[in-house]
Formats: sequence, C-alpha cells, structure tokens
Amino acid sequence: MHDDLTIRKATYRQLCAQEPSIPLFAQPWWLDATAGPANWNVALVEKGGLVLATLPYMHHRRAGFRVLTQPRLTLALGPWLRPSSAKLPRRIAQQKELLEALIAQLPPYDHFQQKWHYDQTNWLPFRWSGFQQTTGYSYVITDLSDLHAVWEGFQENTRKEIRKASGRAALCVRDDRPLDTLLRLQHLTFGRQGRPLPYPESLLHSIDAASAARGQRRLFIAEDVQGRAHAGVYIVWDHNSAYYLLGGGDPELRTSGAASLCMWEAIRHAATVSKRFDFCGSMVEPIERFVRAFGGHPCPYFSVSKTPSKVLAGYLFLRSLRPHPQAA
Repeated sequence: MHDDLTIRKATYRQLCAQEPSIPLFAQPWWLDATAGPANWNVALVEKGGLVLATLPYMHHRRAGFRVLTQPRLTLALGPWLRPSSAKLPRRIAQQKELLEALIAQLPPYDHFQQKWHYDQTNWLPFRWSGFQQTTGYSYVITDLSDLHAVWEGFQENTRKEIRKASGRAALCVRDDRPLDTLLRLQHLTFGRQGRPLPYPESLLHSIDAASAARGQRRLFIAEDVQGRAHAGVYIVWDHNSAYYLLGGGDPELRTSGAASLCMWEAIRHAATVSKRFDFCGSMVEPIERFVRAFGGHPCPYFSVSKTPSKVLAGYLFLRSLRPHPQAA
C-alpha cells in the first residue's frame, strides 16, 4: 500500500508539471511548502496511462483522530477532472465514475473537510457517498485584460479611497519590503480583534520561499513619507488566476485608504502575470463588504465534509453552535 501511494504521488508530480489546468493550491510544490512533503498524498485515477482525475489531501492526526483536509493558507483543494469533449450526459456519467473512484481510494479517516475550487461544480457523487456540503462565495474579477474596465467596475467610494491614499495621504506602495513587515501588520490586525495570528509565522515564510523561487508571489506595502507601513497585501498566482492570500493594516492608520490602494496595485500587477483576480472570498461580513467593492463576480464554491467518527461528529456539532468571531 505504501508503494502504491508513493507511485501515485510521483505520477501526480509529473502530471502537474505538464497540465496547466491544475490550480496553484493543488500543485505539489505548494503542498510541500504548506503541509510538508510527508504529510500529503493524492487519490488518482488512470486509464491507458492517462491520468483522468486526482484528489490531493493533507493527512494528519488531531487529538488521536485521523483527519484528511487541506493545509492552512491553502484556499481551495478538492478534485481535478481532466476536461472532456463528450456530450453532456456522457460527461456527467464520466464525472460520477471518476469521483466515485477517487472516494474509494481515500485512506481510512475520522473526518474529511475540504474547500473545493469553484471550477469544480459537481459534488453529487460525494453526496451519494454520505458527504455533506455547504456553499461559500469568492469574488473574482474574471477578466484582467482591460484595466480601465476593471477600474470602472469599482464602487465609487473605493475609487475615492484609492485617490485619497495616493494623493492627500501621499502614500507610496512598495513591493520590496521584507515579509516581516506584513507579518507585523497581520499581528496588529488580529490583535485589534483580540485574536492571535491564525497560522504559524513559519508557514508564511515557507510559502514565501517556495512562491518566490518560482516568481509567483508579490507583497505590496503602502507607506507614508515618514516610512510608516499603513497596510499590506500579499498575492500568489499561476497562469490562470492571481489570488489575494492575505493582508493586514495598522489600526491606528486605517482611515488613510491604504488597504484599497494596495489592493489596486495588486490587481494591476496581476494583470501582467495572469488572467483573473480571485479575492478568495470571506463569509465574514466586513471582509465581504470590502472585497465586493472591487467589482468581482460572486463565484460559489463547495465546502465538502464527512465525519464517520460519531464522537468527533458530536464535538464538531457542539462547536458549530458557538458564535463565530467577526473580523473587521
């Protein structure tokens, strides 16, 4: 069994090196950086030497339970299916067969939880296998080829914020500042909410090193003439999409418009390296309101889960009854 998993993983690495439709967050180098090379694997369906479907997953134990999920700061994972030119009824039948085969390859687990990329819209075979689904939304600027049209799609108050930041506030956006500048802003952002940073700093450093080595990341920091960092935005990208991975701001300087200015600079850069810009959504209302103002289209995505362990299912149900903290 171990040999089969090793072969699958090697086959997946080779596939990702050749197949441009596999999203960034499902790339082996990303999973190596976020989960660790030994902590992820992949279900994989082949026919005639051609890979038809994949489902990467992170595996670990939490409080003794076997969990299959996705790493922190990995905004989507889930299945990939090779594009098919078959007629719709046959294509859906193929999807059913492939997804069922992926499910059958998953190792034993007590809990499965993944957010899928919004390009994957058929989860019915998972439902028929006892999985549950909730729907989230990500805002996406689907076409970056005309930046004037993108700008005109912003809400007027967002355009005013950007003009204020670059004009009256005299902010300058730098892309040569160290990662620790953004981490400090992240600590300030979460500290204002009374919350710790929701990931270890070493994780972001690992992502940054792997992404920078491939020329697939950029950090934007808005500074004033005194050199104070007001806000920052961090994006990663592949050929198909750029992603707003995270951002932060100094609460004492939050009225300067810096966050909007940084986002605009990130979008402008994304237009030079990719086709679309994914704000990576949020179910937190204040964050949703901020990213919605940039004119993206709401794209629904699935969060798919299954908890065979009755003990863990009961715990997760009780935890779901707690009020969720609201970020600002």
